[in-house]
Amino acid sequence: MTLAPDPFRSATHGKRHSAYTVLNDRGPVHLMHRTRSRSTWLITGYDEARASLTDPRLVKGGGGANIFGHRLDPALLAATRTEMLSSDPPDHTRLRKLVSGAFTMRRIDLLAPRIQQVVDGLLDALVDVESADLVTTFAYPLPMTVICDLLGIPEERRADFRTWSAQIIDPAVVGFEVFAEAATDLVGYVRELIATKRAQPADDLLSAVIAVRDGSDQLSEDELTSLVILLLVAGHETTVNFIANATFALLTHPEQLALLRAEPARIPAAVEELLRFDGPLQIATQRVATETFELGGVTISAGDVVLTGLLAANRDTSHLPGADVLDVTRTPTPHLAFGHGIHHCLGAPLARLEARIALSSLITRFPDLRLATPTDDLPVGDAVLINALSALQVTTRPAPAS
Repeated sequence: MTLAPDPFRSATHGKRHSAYTVLNDRGPVHLMHRTRSRSTWLITGYDEARASLTDPRLVKGGGGANIFGHRLDPALLAATRTEMLSSDPPDHTRLRKLVSGAFTMRRIDLLAPRIQQVVDGLLDALVDVESADLVTTFAYPLPMTVICDLLGIPEERRADFRTWSAQIIDPAVVGFEVFAEAATDLVGYVRELIATKRAQPADDLLSAVIAVRDGSDQLSEDELTSLVILLLVAGHETTVNFIANATFALLTHPEQLALLRAEPARIPAAVEELLRFDGPLQIATQRVATETFELGGVTISAGDVVLTGLLAANRDTSHLPGADVLDVTRTPTPHLAFGHGIHHCLGAPLARLEARIALSSLITRFPDLRLATPTDDLPVGDAVLINALSALQVTTRPAPAS
């Protein structure tokens, strides 16, 4: 079998989706890389992707499954990867149960007024702008502010965190040295923060997580540190990307945008369609096969790496006719943007809440919102894991009369 073309290095948004369309036309599972010891497979078919996310023969394998896991200092690896996303049952089951006790829907729902306040403040700065990058002025600061508020991160350290987060989210892109240095700095900061919250608990999620117990069971220091890093990174990075992607999708589909402006009650359902159409992640974090088995007509061997293509699966037209078309009236809207199975994103309710408030406020506040430079294709960040626009230049001024 010949190697499939690599969609991860696409320079533009349109080319990335086109590359995944080509792959899906060829089949649901593709060989991306092969060495003497193992192969790396990319799943793009929806049914196969969904099945892979619950297949017990595909495991996370702990922190060592990370691309640089074998090179990291063991102490640093434990401090960054002893969390739910990198764990398999029974460790995953125990960690998820403990964390769920603090990350409640009630705590999330209570954030709505604060989210609206942050959104309104950010939009105030966009009134009648000649041109602004919506990523840096709106899509990024909103979820960053919300997750830092939720965890109790002081204002003066949030810029540092943004730098560290950007350097650890996609290790294959930044390289080992940059990744390891950022991870070391972030671990040191998080442990200082945990010590402060342990000595002086506050009404925030971090203090609640530190205090959570299940009988005599509680989170270890490595588990606490890893969890905070996971919540900080996953709690803002994906939402940043989604708000930007969703806005771009609506601005390039004016009939869909007009429908939402006319019928704002459709926005919660539209968020699901926008997640399906252009979600914030290209793939789920990698899994490793524990035995040899067949999937999508190919043989996955024990030890092979499997990448589940969330972005590609959500546009698989063999599963969902018209999947390559944005339709905010679509119902139901099956998608894997938040994963599936035991690793389904714990923060999905928060991401949905932020997106609903952000998009509703944005399109209501600015009836003349449009791309500052009309284009149907924008640069995307060099990435394997995330699906992010590099920038999104918009204006809130009316278009000049023709």
